[in-house]
Amino acid sequence: MSEQLQQLLGALQKRQEIQCLDSITHGIEKESLRIDKQGHIALTPHPGGLGSPLTHDFITTDFSEALIEFITPVFTDPDQSLGYLHDIHSFLYSQLENDELLWTSSMPCIIEADEQIPLAQYGSSNIGQLKTLYRRGLGHRYSRAMQTIAGIHYNFSLPDEFWLLYQELLGSSQDLQEFKTEQYFHLIRNFRRYSWLLVYLFGASPAVCKSFLKNNKSHNLQLFDDYSYFMPYGTSLRMSDLGYTSDAQADLFISYNSLDEYIEGMRKAINTPYPPYAKFDEQHEGYQQLNSNILQIENEFYSTIRPKCVSKNGERPIHSLAQGGVEYIEVRCLDLNPFEPLGINASQIYFMNAFLLFCLLRKSPPSSEPEYREIQKNFISAVTKGRKPGITLKQQGTSIKLGDWAEEILQESLSVARLLDRNNNDSLYQSAVKQQLEKANDPDLTPSARVLESMRVNKQPYFPFAMELSARSAELFRKPLPADKLNKFIEISEQSVRARETLERNDNMSFEDFLIKANQS
Repeated sequence: MSEQLQQLLGALQKRQEIQCLDSITHGIEKESLRIDKQGHIALTPHPGGLGSPLTHDFITTDFSEALIEFITPVFTDPDQSLGYLHDIHSFLYSQLENDELLWTSSMPCIIEADEQIPLAQYGSSNIGQLKTLYRRGLGHRYSRAMQTIAGIHYNFSLPDEFWLLYQELLGSSQDLQEFKTEQYFHLIRNFRRYSWLLVYLFGASPAVCKSFLKNNKSHNLQLFDDYSYFMPYGTSLRMSDLGYTSDAQADLFISYNSLDEYIEGMRKAINTPYPPYAKFDEQHEGYQQLNSNILQIENEFYSTIRPKCVSKNGERPIHSLAQGGVEYIEVRCLDLNPFEPLGINASQIYFMNAFLLFCLLRKSPPSSEPEYREIQKNFISAVTKGRKPGITLKQQGTSIKLGDWAEEILQESLSVARLLDRNNNDSLYQSAVKQQLEKANDPDLTPSARVLESMRVNKQPYFPFAMELSARSAELFRKPLPADKLNKFIEISEQSVRARETLERNDNMSFEDFLIKANQS
């Protein structure tokens, strides 16, 4: 175990105040494609009974009308967050028509022609039109099909009681918010160093339907059968060059050494023209994107983790960060687990909390650009061949077996889990980490291996494999909600419609002027 981690764990274990770690908070943002009963992407509008995706607190859309996004409130108890996520799913199923259902895998169902994939619509307000225009730009830049890939974003934060204790242990005299921001970046740097491990442990998209690649002649996937492609030792097509990657972003270096450096890097990317993107405006009439820069807005930066601050009144994320500092972090590299109806389970949440606290407590020196590139290469190796026997990664320029490094990280995470279980009469955190240790020693236990094994054993191409699991999950969520919960969701949805209508009434400038102002922000 690293010396700093050992010392901090020892100091924390002696403090009664450490019970505040019971108040670690998390929230889940889960994407799922809406499909028709034949398994094609739904071409119908966002169901009206779900309210307005622009202003709904818990049910919105991501890129497409068909790509539903569920957002839970913040919870400290994994069972409560998963229970709420279950209820949102059940409410959605109460509003679906024509036997539509949700696709439970990250890689999409049968995709129509790219231009037929419907962009998400948010109404006639300026902000609503801007959100749709941003998505039109994404479609041009990366294809609409790529944007239908779904995943889970995991939001994590530590309570102020912990930060006060931790500040005392480190002997810091900083302002509390400055200290929290600095330490969250400390966590983020280590997370990026070790994020390949999450793709190995939780990657669940090693295969895809042929229909997804019908216009892509340059991929390196192998034929699984007549209807599917796959990566034999891969873990997550979602995080590969078929998913959330970008040529324009390939050479970006966004520093996570401090908030100022991070904001400077993001602003540079948002304001730097990228000539290949200008052609979209030349080839089509009307607005095609927010601008032709490397990033239209900061949300376009495809990172495995983001520092976050709650934005107020439509404020840009980097402006919120500059003013308020980091309030929580958002993990963005988790696939949907198709074997779990919700895409995630309680054990994974307990593990994530232990792993993220490990990333905070372990020594985290500033990261250089060479290390930045090494991190990217390690990540891609885990994505494309993470289960390959004897695979090695680079640790500060030195080769190390993926399995050995995974064992090292997980053993240290287990020590953190013991601290988190200290105030409980159970060992939920330790059990969660030990479950992942089994995967480190046996790649066949990983979700990606299980997907391929299920397809082989049942002689199923990717599409019927995922369709069967989607239909099974639908039956679970179609059970009626209790009347009080149903009525509450109906009330929230109706309120979201009224909020959207208020925005539309109160617009006081043309969209053209609004767009100019947005690009100057």
